[in-house]
Amino acid sequence: MLTETELASDERAENQERRIGGRTSAKLWVAAGLVGIVLVVAWLKYSPGAGGNSAGAPPAALPQVMVSKPLVQDIDTRLGFLGQFAAVSQVELRAQVGGTLTGIFFKDGDIVRKGNLLFTIDARPYEITLAEASAQLEVAAARLELAERQLDRAKDLEQSNAGSVENVDQRISDQRSARAAVEEAKARIRDAQFDLDHCRITAPFTGRMGTHLVSVGNLIAGSRTATSPTTLLATVVSLDPIYLDFDMSESDFLVYSKYSAHLKGGHVQKVEVALGDDNLYARSGVFDFLDNVLDRSSGTIHARATVANSNLVLTPGLFARVRLVVAPPSPTLLVPDTAVLPDQSQHMVMTVSADGTVAPKRVEVGEIRDGLRVIRSGLAPSDRVIVEGLLHAAPGTKVATADGTIRYSGGQD
Repeated sequence: MLTETELASDERAENQERRIGGRTSAKLWVAAGLVGIVLVVAWLKYSPGAGGNSAGAPPAALPQVMVSKPLVQDIDTRLGFLGQFAAVSQVELRAQVGGTLTGIFFKDGDIVRKGNLLFTIDARPYEITLAEASAQLEVAAARLELAERQLDRAKDLEQSNAGSVENVDQRISDQRSARAAVEEAKARIRDAQFDLDHCRITAPFTGRMGTHLVSVGNLIAGSRTATSPTTLLATVVSLDPIYLDFDMSESDFLVYSKYSAHLKGGHVQKVEVALGDDNLYARSGVFDFLDNVLDRSSGTIHARATVANSNLVLTPGLFARVRLVVAPPSPTLLVPDTAVLPDQSQHMVMTVSADGTVAPKRVEVGEIRDGLRVIRSGLAPSDRVIVEGLLHAAPGTKVATADGTIRYSGGQD
């Protein structure tokens, strides 16, 4: 006979089994529903009707680009370079006489004029030497005067038969010796005066001083011919006129050579100069030197222009842009500089053919004019160049085109 406790346990077990069975049945119904949904989606996607709808979708639109024919403009042919100013003359100031430095009469970096006093060296030893040479001249002059008087007396005695010819010859020799002593004394005076004059060191030309390399009180070593070590006092560079050095690439040199035969006066011609970020080429100079050999290591040839610098603003070491006109105005093709793409050491532009296909063309470029790039070769006036939308214009792809316009205002870029 079952007790009440056992009956209660059996009832709980039966209730638990019914709950587990109910949950299992619910899960089975959910799984069946998901499988049905997946089958419906798959049928909709891969059924023949669905494929027909995909095939009937409109094709993707072609990328839009803006094209324009190159602008043909009469402009002169220019070559542009980056140059650096250099002094026409640069001098190391060294003393030609030795002694104690007694004065410095400039400030570092000053602009000095030709003949301005720069340094002084203690002149007392050279004043003493000059005084000795002057005294020697007095002695030699007195001896010459005596020799001339003795010669006159010897000649008088010879005429009166009271003197001999031998005595006259001796007096002539004494006179010549005295005259040579006078000339020697004068040379010593000039030598002493030279040393005394070079105790004052002056500016050899108008220019800018560097820093002084000695101080007052230093003992200076000097030499007239620099055969012995000398003391470097300072340096000075000339400013007016001033050189502007630049290098031509091989391609620029070939362009210049192409037109140089038609230039008057060979390579002597005008160059235009712009400083810093100034867009105006306000200064001018004369292109007066072209080297006679091309540097093999850099593939360039050295050139130089001379620029006037009357206001002394330009200084050696300053960079500037140089523009050289090598040919008169002639029809030239221009495209926006943004339409020119670098291709390693070359350049190319993207063009669009009649059927809308993108075709790249390699070109030889020149300088920039008013934001437009000069095209020297590789492009025809009838080519349609992509001026906008280059990101969507891969070579060989199809594009839709819209007409654009290239404008040139004649700027001085």
